[in-house]
Amino acid sequence: MNRTEINELVIVPVMGFKKDLAAYPRRMVYEGATYDFLDAGLRCLVRHGGRIAEILTLSDGRANFRLRSDNRGGNWTLLSITA
Repeated sequence: MNRTEINELVIVPVMGFKKDLAAYPRRMVYEGATYDFLDAGLRCLVRHGGRIAEILTLSDGRANFRLRSDNRGGNWTLLSITA
């Protein structure tokens, strides 16, 4: 498996909701390509001082993506892609 570090803002035009109503990205646009995620993936909340970030690991069936949300889902950063 090859992991590529990205660390760039991406567009998340479609959100989904789990049974507990936790929101997660269903679709992401990065460098003109659209990725549709299969499920809610793994989620981790990270607290550093007064800041809270949420890191998610999602898959489109071919690759795994790690995304970070710093603003309760308002801004998304693509951290890495593992293919």
